[in-house]
Amino acid sequence: MVSLTDLPEGREELSRVLHGLAARSPTRFLRRAAEVGWEVAWTGLLDRLAPLKGDILREEAGRAVPRGGALGLYLHWSPDGRVSEMVRGQVAGWRGAGFDMVFVSNAAVPDRDWDAVGKDTVLRLARRNVGRDFGAWRDAAARVLPRLGRPAELLLANDSVLGPIRPMDPLLAAWRAGGEGLFGMTESRGGGAHLQSYALLARGAGVGVLLDHLAAVRDFRSKWRTVQQGEIGLSERFRAAGLRRAALFGYAAACAATDTATRAALGPRFAAADAMLRYPLNPTHHLWRVLVERMGFPYLKTELVLRNPGRLPGVADWRDVVPPAALPMIEAHLALMARR
Repeated sequence: MVSLTDLPEGREELSRVLHGLAARSPTRFLRRAAEVGWEVAWTGLLDRLAPLKGDILREEAGRAVPRGGALGLYLHWSPDGRVSEMVRGQVAGWRGAGFDMVFVSNAAVPDRDWDAVGKDTVLRLARRNVGRDFGAWRDAAARVLPRLGRPAELLLANDSVLGPIRPMDPLLAAWRAGGEGLFGMTESRGGGAHLQSYALLARGAGVGVLLDHLAAVRDFRSKWRTVQQGEIGLSERFRAAGLRRAALFGYAAACAATDTATRAALGPRFAAADAMLRYPLNPTHHLWRVLVERMGFPYLKTELVLRNPGRLPGVADWRDVVPPAALPMIEAHLALMARR
């Protein structure tokens, strides 16, 4: 049975350093720290000289009738703007779960696909590709709230995950049983304990906190600053507000479910059972198979399957955990995303 795990309280600045050391040798870590410092410095100068603006380029109502109460903002991007069958299925799934869906794309969507996503959405938007997901969610919220009003539930979702490959109903039920606050799928300890933002649900008083956070989001060129402000900053805002923050797949639980062989494959520093707590990893990458096979996690991260940036062992076997019926749709989506 799936249940929520509350995030630990307090900010652990040391975990930012330990997260980097966990995934890299000291030399690679120092090189990466220098790269981030340089990126923040020169993109910060560009941001001051030529501020980014996420202009809305296209806007049209969808064909779904608003039901009120629960609102979902779904971000899309693909290299040529096409919307895959898998993405349309994700949007339809959220609609089936009771959300009035707003589809917002950071790409130029072809007319045929634009029309197709209208079936399960109350509003469709296309915007300039700046600000990543939080910039898009900010602009979508600003457009839809004057029309539909503030909901009791607000969902943020994006297309950075493949699936779902496991049933979603028990997970949504656990979210909705959590009361007021912010609820996610997975918890990361990198940069401090926070909820990863590919699927988040704010409920009750948490809706106002989430909307305040979105309204304050600025469009940065730096990916590092964008993540710090958006994903990590959001969990910190909820902590400061005294509202609940909880994940369906807590980091400590994922570590506890990891066997000796999996730890050994990650490297000798993870031989001890508590090593992943001392050196936090990205659970959706490093512990992907543990999450899916042992905990019922419903997704695979697209970046992991498509590029495997951490060069992790065993990722090539990802098809082993996908139901055969879902495989063609996921492979078609990956083929679309691989086009550059």
